[in-house]
Amino acid sequence: MKGSKFVFNVIINPHSLSLIFNCHTLIPAVYYKTSILADQLHYIHSYCHSYYQSPSSAPSFNLTLPYKYNTIYALIFNLPTKHSSMAFSSSSKLSVFFLFLGIASIVSADFNNEFDITWGDGRGKILNGDLLTLSLDKSSGSGFESRNEYLFGKIDMQLKLVPGNSAGTVTAYYLSSKGANWDEIDFEFLGNLSGDPYILHTNVFSQGKGNREQQFYLWFDPTADFHTYSILWNPQRIIFSVDGTPIREFKNAESIGVPFPKDQAMRIHSSLWNADDWATRGGLVKTDWSQAPFTASYRNFRADACVVSSGKSSCGGSASSGGSQAWLSEELDNTKQERLKWAQKNYMIYNYCSDSKRFPQGFPPECKMA
Repeated sequence: MKGSKFVFNVIINPHSLSLIFNCHTLIPAVYYKTSILADQLHYIHSYCHSYYQSPSSAPSFNLTLPYKYNTIYALIFNLPTKHSSMAFSSSSKLSVFFLFLGIASIVSADFNNEFDITWGDGRGKILNGDLLTLSLDKSSGSGFESRNEYLFGKIDMQLKLVPGNSAGTVTAYYLSSKGANWDEIDFEFLGNLSGDPYILHTNVFSQGKGNREQQFYLWFDPTADFHTYSILWNPQRIIFSVDGTPIREFKNAESIGVPFPKDQAMRIHSSLWNADDWATRGGLVKTDWSQAPFTASYRNFRADACVVSSGKSSCGGSASSGGSQAWLSEELDNTKQERLKWAQKNYMIYNYCSDSKRFPQGFPPECKMA
């Protein structure tokens, strides 16, 4: 469909549905079904909203949606026809409806096979293999870890965070190795009072050194539904993404003396715990235990990754020469670089590379690569 100001193309192949469009008439609403669409279309809504005053300045971009076996995708775009070349009255709206039936299978992992509940005395539960919950009360929190260790990978997990008054609680989801000089890649979700936004805290540790925090608000309510939080980790970079939108890239800066996590296999960990001494407004707001138990939920775990067992990688030899895994050399294309800029411009609330009071003698060397 091509109107005077609107371009919408659909490309179908056996593995995915690709949409190429811009924001000129992508108002006032986008409706969708299935969680996969929700993950991606939350971004569309927020992206176009950020160009609300001048939608013609918003660059066009691609959106690719994977098919899911036996799942119907339904997209409805309400298009004000005053922007369309088609013959409708100026007060009417043209609704374009697309319906697709998935024909390929994308199977999420069985939690019983992939994870062990490691602490919490029954507060962590795996339900039917496809849903995992962690709970926190005044006596204890809970946590789990992966059975596999990974050295590089593309890892997705859908989370639904603690709803309501979550002040004082932290839901941590991260990769970590062991030992005094451990490596770690962190997502941490800092709870807040009802109506106030969660803070998404990210960090990267290499050889036991962290202090590389970036923090974000989210462009949706992370307690209302499941959303996908992803880590792409390869020898060149680490990319944090939310619903397919990159929010942070940490590049390998070994050439200027900055250690990079590339030699230690890491397990996936997650925990829900009380941190009211610092988590919400620097510890000023305490956990309201009358709201307990607090519960976070997990589903649709996927790991396209190099599994390390007995010192050997499933990618064969050196993981960096795996060859068949495209993510081992994946980087941000132009579209994703624009998404990254959008997320950081609109939702980043703290960046250690901008904190001159914290680093009066000069910023860490990797900040020069940002």
